[in-house]
Amino acid sequence: MASKAISNCIVSHVSTLSWKNKVVLWKFHLCSSAKDELSAFSHYRSLGLLFKRCTLLLPTKDRLKFMSSRLSQVTCFTLDQCTSTSGCLGFACYGTLLQTLIAGWDELECHRVFNFLCEITNLTRKIETAVTSKPGSSPHLEQQIRCFCRSVLLDPWQSRQDSLFWLTCILKPWPMVSQARLLFILYGPLQSDGKVGWQEVCGGAVAQCRLWDLAKAITLLYGKADAKEWTTDTVLGIVDEMAVLPAPWYLENMARLLILCGNNICYSVLASRAINGRLFDISQLFVFIILVSEKDGYCMSWSVKMMQQLCNVFPGASDKWLFLQSMENMLSEVSMEMYELIMSGNRNENQETFQNLCSLLNACAHFHTEILYMFLKQS
Repeated sequence: MASKAISNCIVSHVSTLSWKNKVVLWKFHLCSSAKDELSAFSHYRSLGLLFKRCTLLLPTKDRLKFMSSRLSQVTCFTLDQCTSTSGCLGFACYGTLLQTLIAGWDELECHRVFNFLCEITNLTRKIETAVTSKPGSSPHLEQQIRCFCRSVLLDPWQSRQDSLFWLTCILKPWPMVSQARLLFILYGPLQSDGKVGWQEVCGGAVAQCRLWDLAKAITLLYGKADAKEWTTDTVLGIVDEMAVLPAPWYLENMARLLILCGNNICYSVLASRAINGRLFDISQLFVFIILVSEKDGYCMSWSVKMMQQLCNVFPGASDKWLFLQSMENMLSEVSMEMYELIMSGNRNENQETFQNLCSLLNACAHFHTEILYMFLKQS
């Protein structure tokens, strides 16, 4: 479609109301099967390709305006207007169309895309409201930001580099504490009603499948810690800020998140606390890393190797001994706390605590068995 005359003819056709009603509007709330969803995505991928070809001769800003003007009547493509955010395919289809339209564009053009979207959706102001308010005080707004950013900007891309680019665009303008809040809004676990689960990470154990998206996002940022946008200290700072939002996390959840993030991030978080003299914190957290390793079926030798790595952070033998002593004392203390909690109430009411105590005792046995085995191999 390099011919200007042909492009103008197509542009005129796709600008008609009858064409919009026939091609652009879609019943996003009625896609009840996987087949319907695939059909919708295929349709909007084709539409994105059509927009890409018929605007080939236009400047970037005009191409974006062309797309926006043709889609502005679709309420499911607009923040605040869709009546069923959680069950709607609108943003996902919008993301598919946008990805097709801008595929192959350079970073400068993609920055213009992001700025344009922020302008027409008022996204920056909405994010500011969400990250400066009390966590969970604006649940509908948090849902909107999550659905729009995930479905339109983040999830459509297969390449980690592309995903990192858009995540950086979203996070970078904000201070670290706001980055932590925004990352949790985008990738944190959800409640059954679709709201962001701020209190769930503080009040009790969260399954690993519900922390997996958050762990992948942190790993994505950490994987480029050598880049100027995301240094190791910045990513670790975001993790530390997140660990106290909206209150200090239930330690089992933090341990589970670090394990899901992988060896490098887990070690970096623990080593950073060790260097800063937070012996109590790392001892307490490491006990729960051992517990999660037992409960989630990870090889206990991994925990032993992590302990060895941490010992090397401490400069002298006396410091290493203090760390090991602190960790063993913490194992006893956490076990006694669980036992006292069980004895203070009805066992049926404390079934989860009872199971946790059993898991911790098993974890201690397996952990110390691995340590003994390691020494026997060396002798």
